[in-house]
Amino acid sequence: MKFRVLTPVFILLFLTTLVSAEELPLQEVADGVYVHQGSHQDLDEGYNGDIANIGFIVGSKGVAVIDSGGSLKIGQKLREGLRRVTALPVLYVINTHVHPDHIFGNAAFLQDKPQYVGHEKLGHAMALRKDTYMRINEGWMGKEFEGSEIVPPTLTVKDTIKLDLGDRVLQLKAYPTAHTTTDISVTDTKTGTLWTGDLLFIERTPSIDGDIKGWLTVLEDLKSVPAKKVVPGHGPVIERSKDPFANEQRYLNTLLNDVTRHGNRCSFRKK
Repeated sequence: MKFRVLTPVFILLFLTTLVSAEELPLQEVADGVYVHQGSHQDLDEGYNGDIANIGFIVGSKGVAVIDSGGSLKIGQKLREGLRRVTALPVLYVINTHVHPDHIFGNAAFLQDKPQYVGHEKLGHAMALRKDTYMRINEGWMGKEFEGSEIVPPTLTVKDTIKLDLGDRVLQLKAYPTAHTTTDISVTDTKTGTLWTGDLLFIERTPSIDGDIKGWLTVLEDLKSVPAKKVVPGHGPVIERSKDPFANEQRYLNTLLNDVTRHGNRCSFRKK
């Protein structure tokens, strides 16, 4: 039997393939706008912290990360992907809302000393949910969750603020209770790219942790944003011309009508 001797070049190619397999896929959806689309996984079966859309925007002075993933490990992979694109400093890490699949990668960027940005109610919501989120996510992910921690905002959004990345301005807007009590959107004015966080789900059933009527009102507001592309919290990036909000509005209106109708049927009259 003959044995093939592995040459150094072959070994290098093999190792490179392994490393590449671990890389977080990123798509440049507009000039300087990079998105990793999370996979559609159930939280209680096979969840690895990688279900939300996360990414970053590159300006001439620095970078803004928008959502960081569901674990330190996912956040680290996002940072590695960012560093393959640019060596510019990470100026901001923006969390679109409080849900764990969007915030637990924050710690991966502590070494960059960015400002952590979120809704004015985000820090309080993180503190209230911290113990529960830590326990549940440790149960879901086990070792995959090691090192993950809550990193609260250092810069909050009460109404609207602008962040200058250098030759690129991001407009952030905070909303009343909708998907959660902590929702914000991010618009890159240079490319007309709107990041909605979980105010918009595409190809995934919306989860409700807030108020349906409030959510429907916010969707009307989002529809008025002059965007060319929309990055949802879950699902593919979509052209604004295709009205990405229609299906979710229809779903939420149907749900609201069903709840209202059945609620009226369950009311009791005093005898």
